[in-house]
Amino acid sequence: MRRKVIAGNWKMNMLPNEAINFIQGLDEKVKGTEHEVVLCVPYTDIFYSVLNAQETNIKIGAQNMHWEETGAYTGEVSAEMLKSVGVEYVIIGHSERRQYFAETDETVNKKLKKALSVGLKPIVCVGETLEQREKGITMKVITTQTEKALEGLNSEDVEKVIIAYEPIWAIGTGKTATKEDANDAVKQIREKIAEKYGQNTANGVIIQYGGSVKAANAKELFEMSDIDGGLVGGASLKVDEFSNIVNYNK
Repeated sequence: MRRKVIAGNWKMNMLPNEAINFIQGLDEKVKGTEHEVVLCVPYTDIFYSVLNAQETNIKIGAQNMHWEETGAYTGEVSAEMLKSVGVEYVIIGHSERRQYFAETDETVNKKLKKALSVGLKPIVCVGETLEQREKGITMKVITTQTEKALEGLNSEDVEKVIIAYEPIWAIGTGKTATKEDANDAVKQIREKIAEKYGQNTANGVIIQYGGSVKAANAKELFEMSDIDGGLVGGASLKVDEFSNIVNYNK
């Protein structure tokens, strides 16, 4: 049985004092959850977040990383650096990184391999644009992105990867894929993994849905057969809203 992983992506929000207050408030509300709760915070919040999450069941993640260990890469942060300060998760290939910072399937693959090599748990984002959806090529786009992201990995490594299906047209827009469409897309991703790595491996991979997830729709999405939690954007910035998402089944 796959565990639900519910991860908040704070993006470029929250100062350290806000992060500390948030974690302390969230801890009280999610103590009894059976789900994995993750907060992917800005770099400047990582130290304080890890420190304040130590006695909780909240895990801390980063939003990006570089695939090289060290070097002349001004402004970048390595997987080793993240690991050294207690980060457990890292988002790779978010659509905003692809759109604004020229990330490609190839760089996603490099980052994914590096994250796994140091023991970070990668959350790899895939998803189609509105134009691609209207052309009817959603499944082709997301299965190709998945295949290229996982290129060169063995079955054991693939099972350690979390994939987040985030239709780009639904991110931050208030629009959400229907629960059936979301589940169909996630099933297609799982089937693509099964083709190459076998059904047992595919059945073990956690695949989230992301794209305007909120307390009002979390239950119907997360109770679908193949959706294993969510990658939550704006709704993860409010303690009550995010805790209600985590506690969707209570």
